[in-house]
Amino acid sequence: MKDKFCLDLTLKDLTLWCEERGVPKYRASQIYGWLSSGAVTTDEMTNVPKNVRAMLEEDFIFGGFILKDHLVSKLDGTEKFVFALYDGNIIETVAMRYKTGISVCISSQAGCKMGCAFCASAKIEFGRNLSAGELLAQVSVTQKNLGERVRSVVIMGIGEPFDNYDNVMGFIRLANDPDGLNLGARHITLSTCGLVPKIEQFTREGLQVNLAVSLHAPNDELRKQLMPVAKAYSIEQLMKTCKEYTDATNRRVTFEYSLFAGVNDTPKCAAELVKLLKGGLYHVNLIAANKVPGTVFQSASPAKVKQFRDILESGGINATIRREMGSDIMAACGQLRRGTIEASR
Repeated sequence: MKDKFCLDLTLKDLTLWCEERGVPKYRASQIYGWLSSGAVTTDEMTNVPKNVRAMLEEDFIFGGFILKDHLVSKLDGTEKFVFALYDGNIIETVAMRYKTGISVCISSQAGCKMGCAFCASAKIEFGRNLSAGELLAQVSVTQKNLGERVRSVVIMGIGEPFDNYDNVMGFIRLANDPDGLNLGARHITLSTCGLVPKIEQFTREGLQVNLAVSLHAPNDELRKQLMPVAKAYSIEQLMKTCKEYTDATNRRVTFEYSLFAGVNDTPKCAAELVKLLKGGLYHVNLIAANKVPGTVFQSASPAKVKQFRDILESGGINATIRREMGSDIMAACGQLRRGTIEASR
């Protein structure tokens, strides 16, 4: 029974497969090159004999990454790609254009179990974890559709990456492969809602991947209202683990902080955040939270966002305001998947 998606295959896997199937070894590099360039059907492999392509189709899952929709923002040119997987699950991938190049925001799961109160993805039932190859395909297939090389990747779309730890680590290895996508680790950012044991495990990996942590509140009481994960791991535990990460890697942690009107955007919250982060190797990415249908949360005003940043900076905390992109096509932070799923019903 076929149980492996074609893009999960490494060059080593394909070399072994060629040996087992009596196929010349050099075909492994050809096939791997096609897969790394975003080929999800054997028809695209024009320099591979038809009989070899037929054997590949017998042994692995092909054609399971179908582009169902492609939306382009009229506001900033952000592009959202909606993909249907081989089992019917739907995921979304977002390509954003910056002066430094194209950044792609990929999903790690079809759905999410974390249940954050402000996130659209949490309102839809969980599907499954994505394989390493399905994470890779979001980059390679998007790159193929754009006709331009992707410069950076953020694992910040649908799902909690550390809830799919092994496959996310597998994706990073595939993406780093110089014979494949050849994307440097420092061009990859992994965002977590704060699964403390997994951050500890990630620290031991010794990777140069950028780590971002969704914080959204400066204290446990408020964070528990926004994020169920806060009931399992306190801010004290989270900060201790983040400090251990920065000490071990000498790499900073970015804290994502979405600002909701009248909830966590007050000067008092900003002052608490300064106290919490003071002296650490940290950066705060402030997000003017997007309105998500079905939630009670409203975006903080631009004036409140600026005031919050100014308080952080005056307290010695490095902070920036993220430029939100693709909000008119539900491609911005917290908006993914819900509209697509509901439209299909």
